[in-house]
Amino acid sequence: MSKVKTPQDKKRHSYELDRRNTYGENQKSSRKNIPRSKQLSHQDERRSVQQVLVSALRSVTDADEAQSQALIKGRMKKLRGFRKSPDSPLGEVVKRRLRKRASEME
Repeated sequence: MSKVKTPQDKKRHSYELDRRNTYGENQKSSRKNIPRSKQLSHQDERRSVQQVLVSALRSVTDADEAQSQALIKGRMKKLRGFRKSPDSPLGEVVKRRLRKRASEME
């Protein structure tokens, strides 16, 4: 059974925990765009490591140096890769809409 009893408490709890997509695109498209963005980010990371290793094979340098360069390049790509961003809390979305509505009325 829920610990929240009054309707006011339920609404306050909902405003804190519920989220809304405010990214600016169709909310249903995230189902496809998030996995696609992760996939492209991972492909880019693998491609950059592969390029470093192939160039090291051509120049026949030290294997340890080539491996360290590949690890560094892969790590940098991973750090700059795709990151999901959380949706906005419902309370903030409602406040923003009310401010916008009030400014439109004036």
